[in-house]
Amino acid sequence: MSMRRPPLSGLRVIESSLLGPGAITTHLADLGAEIIKVESPAGDYIREMTWPIINDVSLLHMHVSRGKKSVVLNLKTDQGIQVYKDLVKDADVVVEAMRPGSLKRLGLGFEELREINPKIVFCNISGYGATGPYKNMPSHGIAFDTWAGLVPPAYDEEGFCFIPEHPSMGMHAGPLFGALGILAGVTRARETGEGCELEIGQSDAAAYMDWYRSESWKAYERPESEVTGNKSDNYERRAPGTAGMKEGVRYQMYESSDGHVLFMASERAFWKNFCDGVGRPELFERWPGAKFADHARGNRELQRELQVIFKSKTSAAWIEFGDTANTPIAPVNTPKTIAQDPQFQHRLPWYPAAKHGAEMLPFPVKFGEEELPAPGMAPAVGEHTEEVLSRVLGYDSAKIAALRGEGVFG
Repeated sequence: MSMRRPPLSGLRVIESSLLGPGAITTHLADLGAEIIKVESPAGDYIREMTWPIINDVSLLHMHVSRGKKSVVLNLKTDQGIQVYKDLVKDADVVVEAMRPGSLKRLGLGFEELREINPKIVFCNISGYGATGPYKNMPSHGIAFDTWAGLVPPAYDEEGFCFIPEHPSMGMHAGPLFGALGILAGVTRARETGEGCELEIGQSDAAAYMDWYRSESWKAYERPESEVTGNKSDNYERRAPGTAGMKEGVRYQMYESSDGHVLFMASERAFWKNFCDGVGRPELFERWPGAKFADHARGNRELQRELQVIFKSKTSAAWIEFGDTANTPIAPVNTPKTIAQDPQFQHRLPWYPAAKHGAEMLPFPVKFGEEELPAPGMAPAVGEHTEEVLSRVLGYDSAKIAALRGEGVFG
């Protein structure tokens, strides 16, 4: 069933962005907000960055800029500045997805814009945030993850250090938190009539998403009389955070006959279900474990038994077994294989390349049985300039032609 009215219909955002931080408004566009991306005459070079390049346009642009409208303005002209201000008059949000202060240097900072529109929510998203010793440092997405301790250096067979494969955290989490902050600001602005200025560093977001590891290290700075391990480990401290998973046995990855699965029977009830289900009740009788959070840490004898058991079935058979026997066994996918996973196929149907330029994943939040409208294809530079100035600002053709003659569109 199609959604009658998208959740963020009526929300208008003016975006000034370069590269990946523009994803902060992608989430809003997916939910129906109108995103007007104001670009310089040269355009955002996101279209040329990273790989793959599909029909001369980067997948990064196709995903990050989907559902947005592109307007070209030469903000080095007084007329271009005025058009930008006209766009802000009836907007809800201005996003500055670049180094803090970029718009202020043009006379388009929060203080200037809220005189035009008191309810405006102004959000900056940058690499390291608007304060601190790193605030002006140039950076790219992976820098936020190395800063946050998420990507350790790797070495090849010749001894050269390299960046290992990794999930990018800061460049995705930063925009997500920023979008949440924007919605909070707009909610309050609509109630009070007063806008606000907010900012987020993608590095901050990367660190926050890894709170369990960093907070574990911090907790272990306190004396062992105050901070211990858990009951099932006899209160002995494990290695901080997820490093403590290495010695797990009942909570561990195992090789199946055709891949790998993740076994998670750390609760006694799940462990008993597993042992009964595979016809090995003696394993439970010998090692019943604690009621909760017991990984049978370091039990190599049991681990060898489980190695043999798990190699006896395919991964798909183990997933079905776990569901039937009520014991947690999960798939271990890769970015390449996950698209073949039946749960992925059920939950995340691809947006087709024919309509979007590339196959892309949809916004992951479900609104009951209603379907979010698919966002439009990422725009070419300035593709919507005349349409936006005419529809949104009410400029007639003569005024648009005059602005073009004055070089406002480059």
